[in-house]
Order: sequence, then C-alpha cells, then structure tokens
Amino acid sequence: MFGWWEIVIIAVVALILLGGKKIPEFMRGVGEGVRGFKEGINGVKKEIEKEPGKEPGKESESK
Repeated sequence: MFGWWEIVIIAVVALILLGGKKIPEFMRGVGEGVRGFKEGINGVKKEIEKEPGKEPGKESESK
C-alpha cells in the first residue's frame, strides 16, 4: 500500500490542482456517488429477495 510520504505528496498535489474550495465539493460528489451506488445495490438485493423462485434476468415461459 501507500506509505505516509506518498499520501502527503498526493494530498499536496490535489490541493495545488483543485484548490482549497474545490476539494470539499469534489468529496461531496464522491460521497453522493457512493451513496447512489449503495442504493442501487440494495435495490437489486430487494428485487432478488422479492421473488425467490425466479432467476434474475430470465423471463417466465408461459404458453
């Protein structure tokens, strides 16, 4: 993994490139993205649990 020197260098470069005001906005966007991803995963789990007899992605063949 990363050592503490690498983390410091990455943080300094991010601060220089993004500026002090952009970093909180960027992290907020990342947090919203992660939250949306988790909600999507939970939605898929609920759909799977809702109909345990059906396999996901397969249509029922009724004639």
